[in-house]
Amino acid sequence: MPPTAAKRDPETEEQALDWIEALTGEKLDRSKEYPDMIKDGITLCNLMNVLMPGCIKKIDKKGGGFALMQNIERFNKAAMQYGVPVREAFQTVDLWEKKNIPAVTLCIHALGRVAQTKPDYTGPILGPKTADPQQFNFTDEQLAEAKNAVNTMQYGSNTGANQAGMSMGKQRMIND
Repeated sequence: MPPTAAKRDPETEEQALDWIEALTGEKLDRSKEYPDMIKDGITLCNLMNVLMPGCIKKIDKKGGGFALMQNIERFNKAAMQYGVPVREAFQTVDLWEKKNIPAVTLCIHALGRVAQTKPDYTGPILGPKTADPQQFNFTDEQLAEAKNAVNTMQYGSNTGANQAGMSMGKQRMIND
């Protein structure tokens, strides 16, 4: 069992697959293990072409590992162009060699979150919506009042918690 298997969440993986099927109209072979359903990158490329029509011009349907790995690379590039942050993208080997499947799931969920921010997106929802920014307008009077507020550092609580003066159990007496 790979070390990242403990971090995998079957529920989020299932949500990602449901979302992909709903958007692409493709039925995935659920008898396979989650990574094996999307490992060749074909489904992921089709997903990106639904979200950004024509963004992936060439999808390798067959061929050796290198050709299929290029599909994954094309998906990642298109996902970042679509707006998925680099920190939420995954490396090709994360999926191809099953090195970090949670990163793959994170990327799909990030793609779903980004899709919801697009004005022309009307598809299914995956995960929480990105929060809308809020603008706060303070008056000059409110800003001046805040300058007079006493912060906790001035109250003397800047030292934090420590174990000073605490004993760690009874001392052991050693007699010679």
